[in-house]
Amino acid sequence: MAALNAGLIWDLTKRDFSERFAGSVLGSSWAFIWPLVNLFIYIVIFGKFMGGRLPGNSDIYAYSIYLSVGLIPWTAFSSSISRSTTVFLDKKNIISKIDVSLPSLLVFINLSETITFMITNIFLFAFLIATGYEFSLKLLLFPFIFYLQQILAFGLGLLSATLTVFLRDFKEVVGIILQLWFWFTPIVYVIDILPDFMKNIVVFSPAFIITESYHRIFVFHAYPAISSMVILTIIAHFFLIASYMLFRFLEKDVRDFI
Repeated sequence: MAALNAGLIWDLTKRDFSERFAGSVLGSSWAFIWPLVNLFIYIVIFGKFMGGRLPGNSDIYAYSIYLSVGLIPWTAFSSSISRSTTVFLDKKNIISKIDVSLPSLLVFINLSETITFMITNIFLFAFLIATGYEFSLKLLLFPFIFYLQQILAFGLGLLSATLTVFLRDFKEVVGIILQLWFWFTPIVYVIDILPDFMKNIVVFSPAFIITESYHRIFVFHAYPAISSMVILTIIAHFFLIASYMLFRFLEKDVRDFI
């Protein structure tokens, strides 16, 4: 098996940002502009102009924070999966020329999305500070939850990338699944509005555990449930290991089909 090339991964990450905004006047500055625009939409458009309010919370910014801390991680999570789905096909020119570990190609996507996530959170934390938000030690769990989230995204991305090599339409299936997964996760709404039978289903979703954990920390000033953290840790690493084992089993065929 080819070794992970750290230099190549970093080069691909930098190239990802430059190619994303290639030909534009502002260039890589858009990597800062887009997160700022998105945050403006979450906070000002939904929170102010549309009058979004969080039930049981009188803070005028509560819904804006609720929305932001759900949407920002979801964007990193879903983008990591959707972009990983076609990475073997997208980078087949590199694969044919360089003896590179195929799973390592997913690393640059996760790294790129993590950088975007961090940039967006810089603006979010600046907003929180400006509005007098009270920070607590609970925020120390924030990086750990994100780690589990991206481990899960890596595992699901590797599974999708492997299957897409053999079934090209699978990338469309992944897109549909992510769209449905988003709307069945309480990100833009609270879980209380769902019928009881839906609540009993949604709570088993890893995306629900991730989102609820962020909401508990940032909005409700509470620690995530320990049982939820244990379950998420097991699920994330299960998909990581299972997807890698499946890839290793099919690796020769994957390289032949690319």
